[in-house]
Amino acid sequence: MRVDADDFARPCGDGKMHHEIKEILIEPGAVNALEEAMSEGFLKEYISPLLICDTNTCKATEKLMEDIFDRCQVLVLDADDLQADQHAIEIVENYMDEDIDLILAVGSGTVHDISRYVAFQYKIPFISVPTAASAEGFVSTEAEMVWNGQKKLIAAEAPIAVYADTDIFANAPTELNLSGAIRVNSSDTYLTERKISETQIKEGDPDTCEKLMYALILSGLAMQMVGNSRPASCAEHHLSHLWEMEVINGPLDALHGEKVSIGTLIVLREYNRIARAIREGRCRVLSEREDDTELLEKTFGKKHLLEGIIEENTPDPLEEVSPARLESCLSEIADIIEELPREEELVHAMDKAGCKQSVYEIGLTEEIIPQSLKLAPYVRRRLSFLRVSRMLEIEGECL
Repeated sequence: MRVDADDFARPCGDGKMHHEIKEILIEPGAVNALEEAMSEGFLKEYISPLLICDTNTCKATEKLMEDIFDRCQVLVLDADDLQADQHAIEIVENYMDEDIDLILAVGSGTVHDISRYVAFQYKIPFISVPTAASAEGFVSTEAEMVWNGQKKLIAAEAPIAVYADTDIFANAPTELNLSGAIRVNSSDTYLTERKISETQIKEGDPDTCEKLMYALILSGLAMQMVGNSRPASCAEHHLSHLWEMEVINGPLDALHGEKVSIGTLIVLREYNRIARAIREGRCRVLSEREDDTELLEKTFGKKHLLEGIIEENTPDPLEEVSPARLESCLSEIADIIEELPREEELVHAMDKAGCKQSVYEIGLTEEIIPQSLKLAPYVRRRLSFLRVSRMLEIEGECL
C-alpha cells in the first residue's frame, strides 16, 4: 500500500504548503525499498546516517534490515523505562558525530519522538520505520516529550519518508497494535475505522494491521496539516497525560494507548451524563465558574509543576467562551454528543480486541475519576468540551 505523497505536497485550504513527505510505503518488504532508496535512490546522497532503535526493536528488525544496519551507525537505547525525555536526548546527543546527515527512527512512538526532536535540533532529515502500529504521530511535526516532569508537545521534524514493513509491525506485541487501534478509535475516525480493533489485530493479521497503520499515518498527516494534535486527540488523551505526570497517582505499568482506551470510556460516559442532564433540563451555564486555583496548587504544586501548568494555560481558553452563547447551544451540544458511538458498541469492540477498559486494570481506583476529569483539561491549552464543562452545573453541583 503506497500513500500518494503528492496529495500532501499541494497547498491546503489555508493556502499554505506543508511538510513534504517524499514516500510513504506500507507493505511487506517495505524495508527493501528503503535499502534501495539508500543505495541508488533519493537517499543515496546521505553518506553518514544514524539509526536509532531500542533493545526490543533492534531484536525485531536487525535480521530483516541487516544491510541497512550495516550501512548506518547504530544507537541502541535501553528499552526498559525508556521515555522521550531530557535523559534520552542527552544519550543521543552524546552519540551524534558532526558528519551525521540523516536519522533513521526504527521503533514505535518513543523512539520516533526522540529521533524527530534531535533531527529538528540538528536540522537534519529523518526516516520513519515504524515497528508497531501503536501511534498516530509517525509523521507528526511535534514530539511528545516529558520535559521537566511535564508532558509537552515540542516542535520537531516530520519524516521525509515512511517505510512501514508489514513483516515487522504485524508481528509486534499485541498490546502495542491494540494501543494504536484504540488511538484511532478515540478520534473522529472511529465510525469508519472501528473494525480494525476487532480480533484480527489481536491475531496479528497482516492485512488488518496494514489498514491500522494506514489509518494512523493519515491521522498523523492530518495533525501535520493542522499544526497540532487536535485531529487525533483531545480529552481522552489529556486523561492519559495527567496520569503519566503522576500528580494524583503513582507510576502505572501501562502503555499510553491503554490509558487512552480507559480515558475514552470515561470521557464518553461523562459526555453522555451531561447530554442527559441537558435533555432533562437539569443543566445550566454558570455565571461564574468554579475557581480551580487551590486544586492546581495542591496537585501540580507538590510536584513543582505548577509554574509550567499556569504558563500552558495562559491565556485561559475559556475566556473566549460566552456564557450566553454556550447556554443557547446546549441543545445542539447534546445533539452532537448523541452522535458519538454508544457505550455498549465501544465496549463490545474493546472486548473482542482485548483492550483495557477499567481504571482497576492499570492500578487506579474509581475514586480518582472525578478529580481526573477536573484536572485533565489543564494538561493542554485546548478548548475541549471537558474544559468547557467547567462552566456547567447539573442540579446545583459543578462538574
